[in-house]
Amino acid sequence: MALLGAVLVLLLFGGAGPASAHAALRGSDPEDGSVVKSAPRHLTLTFTESVGLLDDSFRVYGPDNRRVHLGEPRHADGGSDTARTELPGGLADGTYTVAWRVVSADSHPVSGAFTFSVGKPSPTPPAAPADHAEHPVTKSLYDTGRYLAYIAAALLIGTAAFAALCRPPDPAPLRLPLLTGWWTLLTATAGLLVLRAPYEKGASPATALDLPAFADALTGRPGLALLTRLALLLLAAAALLVPPVRRAAPRVHLAAGAALALALALTWAAAEHASAGIQVPVAMASSVLHLLATACWLGGLTALLLTLYRAGTPPPAATVARFSRLAFASVTVLVVTGVYQSWRGLGSWSALTETSYGRTLTVKLAVTVFLLAAAALSRRWTALLARPATAVAEARVPEPVGAPAAPPPRWAAPPPDGPDALRRRALRRSVLAEVVVAVVVLLVTTVLTGTLPARAEAEAAGAPDPQVAGLPGASAFTVPYDVGTPGDRGTVQITMDPGRVGENGLQAVVFGADGGLIFVPELRISFTLEAKDIGPIDAKATDRGGYWATNDLNLPLEGSWTMRLTIRVSEVDQVSEVRQVRITR
Repeated sequence: MALLGAVLVLLLFGGAGPASAHAALRGSDPEDGSVVKSAPRHLTLTFTESVGLLDDSFRVYGPDNRRVHLGEPRHADGGSDTARTELPGGLADGTYTVAWRVVSADSHPVSGAFTFSVGKPSPTPPAAPADHAEHPVTKSLYDTGRYLAYIAAALLIGTAAFAALCRPPDPAPLRLPLLTGWWTLLTATAGLLVLRAPYEKGASPATALDLPAFADALTGRPGLALLTRLALLLLAAAALLVPPVRRAAPRVHLAAGAALALALALTWAAAEHASAGIQVPVAMASSVLHLLATACWLGGLTALLLTLYRAGTPPPAATVARFSRLAFASVTVLVVTGVYQSWRGLGSWSALTETSYGRTLTVKLAVTVFLLAAAALSRRWTALLARPATAVAEARVPEPVGAPAAPPPRWAAPPPDGPDALRRRALRRSVLAEVVVAVVVLLVTTVLTGTLPARAEAEAAGAPDPQVAGLPGASAFTVPYDVGTPGDRGTVQITMDPGRVGENGLQAVVFGADGGLIFVPELRISFTLEAKDIGPIDAKATDRGGYWATNDLNLPLEGSWTMRLTIRVSEVDQVSEVRQVRITR
């Protein structure tokens, strides 16, 4: 129970981090910041991997800051890595802001915004609406469900594999982990299915009651994978109604169990990293084998631990030896598939230290080394325990013809302080250590599945940097702020020209909760370079009659500057917001 409590704390804190979507925008047509002579008929986005579309995947705002009516989002020319919508005819000249949101192939939503102009840029581009930030409660619940699903799958598949392949004489202790794994996986999967629509839209969990949105979520690849997993779990329930181990398990039962485990693993592979990117068929096969090997090893460890501590009949050395062989085979599969998946996700050696994905992978590899060390120790104690039984079997005098067959060697109850008892206690401790480290490995693994692969990150980095339409080299930032009424947020659009080291011009336009321009009594903007202990530098923006501006902002060094906005929303109330701004030479 203490271990379970620690795991839940880790999961809840792990779910509080920022989301990492895995599809990155590779390009757009019209391009970000471009000026086209005539109004385009379509908007097309291209991503680094296949994406799913939402009913509001596109929102376009015209020069008058009004929303433009669009056609239904779809893929361009059958390309699953694209998103396209039809624009109405007769678009007026000026700057248009495009806000988009899609769902990457590995189930994570991703969003962004850019601008383009028709004819000529507007004097003040329309502000991009506040991004669909991930709802913190929805995200925490969804991430916790994902973590619990991984742990439950390892427990369910691993315990079943231990029972069928290692054949402990007393299977009673295995009933609890089998049922716990099944119920936890069923509950987590159902919860993920209910939360799928709010998670995709970045909305509150209460919106899960929206039946049309729920129905739409079921038609996407992640929703179909979750529905398939529920159906497979219902099939697996029939297997749990019979004793988990029989003295001679029929091959048909073993084949059925293996098929169910394989199908369950496919529901993860079909909706995560392996389903997008390069070499998809090989990647999906590798992902399935990786998950099954993880379950057989780590879930089997839990089953072995319960057998060692709670079995009424001490397990024979042969049972432990069988699991030792199963674990060794699982580790071999994990090494081979892990190397392939690491190469596929990293793309280069430098990504191992220069990207979040690489650093998380490094942590996983380091923890796995500790797990392998504990496994090697357990394997050593297993060999020592099996040796006496082997010696007795070899030295046994042949039985007379017709005599009843002698039972197979079993662990007899040795003296409390005998060598076998000491070795058995040592094995229990080493297996317990393996289980503890295995929980950490599973936690790091789930974090890794929520991190943008380094290969995709490098591909997205090759795309042109965003620019403001009509202002080559300029940078634009949209910063949301609290207008002072519950649930309402306004935005401040800030343009910096050229957005580089030295003298800069700065313009700021304030929009209210309804998206319209508003007047505020005061707006202060300052910049601080904490790495060099420079600042705060006051931009000294002044009211220019509808917007705030300055032409004398001097930022002397490149780096990540902290921009602080203080907006006085009334004569007595003010709010402050912070945004990181990258300044280059």
